[in-house]
Amino acid sequence: MDTERFLRSALVIVAAGGLAAGLVAWWASGAAIANPIWAAATVPVVIALGVEIVVSLRRREVGLDIVAFLSMSGALVMGEMLAGCVVALMYAGGEYLEAFAEGRARREMTALLSRVPKSAMRYEDSRLTEVPIAAIVPGDRILVRKGEVVPVDGIVAHGEALLDLSALTGESVPVTLGPGAEVPSGGTNQGAAFDLTASRPAAESTYAGIVRLIEEAEKAKAPMVRLADRYAIVFLFATLAIAGGAWLVSGDPVRWLAVMVVATPCPLILAVPVAVVAGMSRAARAGVLIKGGGVLETMARVKTIVVDKTGTLTRGRAALTACHPAEGFAPDEILRLAASLDQASNHVVAEALVAAARERGLKLSNPQETRETPGSGLEGTVDGRDVAVGGIGYVRDRAHDGAAFEQLTPAREGEVTVAVAVDDRVAGLLVLADEIRKEAPEALRRLRRAGVERIVLASGDRHDVTAAIGAKLDVDEAVGELMPIDKVNMVVGERDRGTVMMVGDGVNDAPALAAADIGAAMGARGSAASAEAADAVLLVDRLDALAEAMTIARRSRRIALESVVAGLGLSFAAMIVAAFGYLPPVAGALTQEVIDVAVILNALRALGGRRSS
Repeated sequence: MDTERFLRSALVIVAAGGLAAGLVAWWASGAAIANPIWAAATVPVVIALGVEIVVSLRRREVGLDIVAFLSMSGALVMGEMLAGCVVALMYAGGEYLEAFAEGRARREMTALLSRVPKSAMRYEDSRLTEVPIAAIVPGDRILVRKGEVVPVDGIVAHGEALLDLSALTGESVPVTLGPGAEVPSGGTNQGAAFDLTASRPAAESTYAGIVRLIEEAEKAKAPMVRLADRYAIVFLFATLAIAGGAWLVSGDPVRWLAVMVVATPCPLILAVPVAVVAGMSRAARAGVLIKGGGVLETMARVKTIVVDKTGTLTRGRAALTACHPAEGFAPDEILRLAASLDQASNHVVAEALVAAARERGLKLSNPQETRETPGSGLEGTVDGRDVAVGGIGYVRDRAHDGAAFEQLTPAREGEVTVAVAVDDRVAGLLVLADEIRKEAPEALRRLRRAGVERIVLASGDRHDVTAAIGAKLDVDEAVGELMPIDKVNMVVGERDRGTVMMVGDGVNDAPALAAADIGAAMGARGSAASAEAADAVLLVDRLDALAEAMTIARRSRRIALESVVAGLGLSFAAMIVAAFGYLPPVAGALTQEVIDVAVILNALRALGGRRSS
């Protein structure tokens, strides 16, 4: 891509330098010196364009580049060197600008691959040895330390595994898996170290499968089609008909050249990239990075959005939503005591309670004599009082009035309940849930206003949790318990309704992001893999920024179309004038430049516009 960018830049420099040098030579010595300079500056552009046309024809693609090639070649053959050089500069400049707008580097998988473990600690003769994960075979026993990513699929052999599976399943709360439980690769160990018996080689593991899905989906995606090329065939035949007719009727080949020069499709070559670049600039200011002009154009046509739940419509982390105190206890005191004790734990639920207490300005005390049962609960002393925090079963065993839990409000679907006991008495229940983003309802409404006709909620989380979230939001369908391949299939199935956008943030979303017509990733807090696989990345942690970007995309595309229609209308008018002999080649080239300036100024309107609300 760097080589292509260099070549395009070089062509612009050669054409511009040749035109300027030729004008100086013409002023000083006349056409005898100027013409060779203009011809020398035109030839490289003609050669480069000819190569591009051959490559396109081999792919059975016909573009407007043929008009520019014929006009420059004709100018060289007929001795109209100045006209040829002007066209060469127009074309090279337009191609460079288009490359800037459309140039989209091939996605690299470095971010995803960097998260894949390279080695693991394997037991060998009662000793631990670090080995490459490629050397692990089914039956090997390995140690997964705290903070490590599980390298291969396996079964818990000893201890309990506290795993953050959000990148794989979308679940916001880590899960606890006991001995004998199956563990997928790709999850992060948030608890104590545990032993794992490998059940599959690394190459066949869950995480490796996700990598392959992304690569396959990328290969299957159809290439973006330039907006300009949709008009290529009609414009090409119309131009050739007018130019050929002018030559046939007049018998003057210069009439043919004049029509071809003025027809060089710079309104198409320039208008679209300028409007697109302007739109991309505005979208970036709104907090959305769009990776290419074709992406912005496709975004303007989106009819269906498939959106992930965790981290996209929800915060992606557990947060305190309610407190149900038992008789004799105040809500804030229950939270203060529970959070004080939970300072001794690194469990994600404990961290959520501590954060909730601090947000409420509660003064936390130092816990003492703490004893934690991983995955179950924690007990200890706070301000001289015995406190137990954990699951209902765990706390009931430590309270003499455990039956009191029957009188408290039970958790609803999608919620996590934390029980609290103080001095062997039931104190109450703390309820946590993955909260819906505050901006999510309004963001979905704005997406509807931006032209989206269907919104589907797709999640790897449980059916009941997904349905509960979907019921609170303006979505047409909510589906849970989806594996990465299921999300890909859902995206592909929705294509029958029109252009599809996938919005997500986890590693599990990356294959679907790559498979969709447009993939949009929550880049501020989402996984690096999803950002790499996406066509657009939200740089701010707000879903409504996507609605703003879609509004910008639609406006930019509309302005581009307006510029194309106006530019082509003026070009056709100039072609008719040239066909009747009233517009010689050089004057035609200059006329086309005036049309180009008008088109560019109109396309730059895409930089303005009010912020949608």
